[in-house]
Amino acid sequence: MSFFANIPDIAFEGPETDNEFAYRHYNPDEVIAGKTMAEHLRFAVAYWHSFAWEGGDPFGGRTFDRPWFGDTMDHAKIKADAAFDLFRILGQPFFCFHDADVRPERDSYAENTANLEEITDYFGEKMEATGTKLLWGTANLFSHRRFMSGAATNPDPNVFAYAAATIKANMDATHKLGGQNYVLWGGREGYETLLNTNLGREADQMARMLSLVVDYKHKIGFEGTILVEPKPQEPTKHQYDFDVAICYGFLKRYGLENDVKLNLEQGHAILAGHSFEHEVALASSLGMLGSIDMNRNDYQSGWDTDQFPNSVPEVALIYFEILKSGGFTTGGTNFDAKLRRQSLDAEDLVLGHVGAMDVCARGLKAAVRLIDDGGLEAARDARYASWDGPRGEAMMELDLAGITEMVKSEDIQPEPKSGRQERLENLVNRVIGQT
Repeated sequence: MSFFANIPDIAFEGPETDNEFAYRHYNPDEVIAGKTMAEHLRFAVAYWHSFAWEGGDPFGGRTFDRPWFGDTMDHAKIKADAAFDLFRILGQPFFCFHDADVRPERDSYAENTANLEEITDYFGEKMEATGTKLLWGTANLFSHRRFMSGAATNPDPNVFAYAAATIKANMDATHKLGGQNYVLWGGREGYETLLNTNLGREADQMARMLSLVVDYKHKIGFEGTILVEPKPQEPTKHQYDFDVAICYGFLKRYGLENDVKLNLEQGHAILAGHSFEHEVALASSLGMLGSIDMNRNDYQSGWDTDQFPNSVPEVALIYFEILKSGGFTTGGTNFDAKLRRQSLDAEDLVLGHVGAMDVCARGLKAAVRLIDDGGLEAARDARYASWDGPRGEAMMELDLAGITEMVKSEDIQPEPKSGRQERLENLVNRVIGQT
């Protein structure tokens, strides 16, 4: 019997419905700003949180009881059956996975690769039957003890080699399944103490690994995008891929900025001390926005709690920045979110996604209204208008001596001008609050 037995396929019924198992705002076929909502949002389910996570936390172990928990290929196929049942129920177009989510862990690279290849073929059959596509694949290079000191940045070249071979196997699987991106998340690429760390050597090793990935992409004809995911503080005390700015600096340093884009997560942005819209806007301004992991943190907890999004205003500002940049190309909205450890039922997993998809749909509509209203962008343009005139143009051409002469000859006495923050916040709230 299916884990999701007796749960209906979710359909759009509109905001007035009292059916818990229905979309109130996400109508995949509704055209808004020239695309359907499905094309704008490009939703994906995260295999790891939805099917591999057991409900543990730092103070307690497994709370979930799932029929696929086990370490055989039979368990892996039962898990895949359940996953594609959920994909059918939700009707989202994509999913994402790590290798360790979908196949049992074995002691040798050969066994792990054979298991991955077997489940890849099984996925291919499921994908053909259901129409669900792969947004991205990735390798888990952080959970096993072999990676306790990093993967690419490990002091042992044998670990580097094992990590490189594992990435190759996962790129092959992603390519075979028609994945639209391949992600590298350096969960252990950092350090606990400088006492045993050579920063320069480890940065060079990270860059070497990423260069190998880019080279292999072209060798196999993978047409998807290579993505790096910024991640601060957790689990390593200091991580090299802390936020958008640091990742971009790293890519520029090694000449990789034209070959790699970024996969951004809301929870990671918060851990880095940023808002998510800041990270999305910065990546967009640099031409580096690839895809997003949509979730939220508990703002009273100091770690990445990976909860489903539930704030329309937060989500609206994120999609506002995404739409301004032209929208997703190969990327999408992956729900890197998990149930709370007390949410045990199959219905909880379905409804967590349903609610999140409705929140994102409302946020998307609000973002489109913000763009159509034009008030926010007009206020931004007005604030910098002086830079577009003769004075601004001259300022960008003169040297320090010339600027100083201008100040003296014209007796320039600048007067502060209001940033109008509260007025703009009111504007945003008015537009977002429209029904």
